[in-house]
Amino acid sequence: MFRFLTAAVCLAALCAVLSADDKSKASSVKGKRVAILVTDGFEQVEMTGPRKALDDAGAKTILIAPKSGQVKGWETKEWGKSFDVDLTLDKAKADDFDALLLPGGVMSPDKLRMDERAVAFVKAFHDGGKPIAAICHGPWTLIEAGAVKGLKMTSWPSLRTDAKNAGAEWVDEPVVCDRGIVTSRKPDDIPAFNKKMLEEFAEGKHDRGKKR
Repeated sequence: MFRFLTAAVCLAALCAVLSADDKSKASSVKGKRVAILVTDGFEQVEMTGPRKALDDAGAKTILIAPKSGQVKGWETKEWGKSFDVDLTLDKAKADDFDALLLPGGVMSPDKLRMDERAVAFVKAFHDGGKPIAAICHGPWTLIEAGAVKGLKMTSWPSLRTDAKNAGAEWVDEPVVCDRGIVTSRKPDDIPAFNKKMLEEFAEGKHDRGKKR
């Protein structure tokens, strides 16, 4: 009985340590500035879910778009809510941020990958070794920026060929992280995506010259 109680106490202590470690990782994003790049037609939950996780952990999230005013989300099959733009893309500089979030949806990433300013903004995060999290169609802009060559990643399945043609190793998994770039497939993956995003954003800059 004594051995059983001792083991139980040790297990409880271990769980407490692991829980404290998770909280420490989350809290270490406190004060970090995270750019969220979108335009009209982003999948709403893929912006609001990760943004809430970041805000709750103490990060400062800034919604960036090519235009001023508001941007409108997309909710599965129809237009969703409108959100205030905090900063226009022409005034945004990667040097002013610690990390980048790229929500999905078909329309927003498709428009952004055709915008030279958006592509250059994303490339600056990649080249600077700053952590990036992209979900669903969000990696389209990463692909356009030449940021996925040699990268293990995932995305919405229709991006698989684009990713492979750009030199990526595409896998069908809920969340993938390679050298500070976190990718996921769809809204169902958001819990796993958020957890890994917080970890990588907390770690800060990564060496993209070496594959893990």
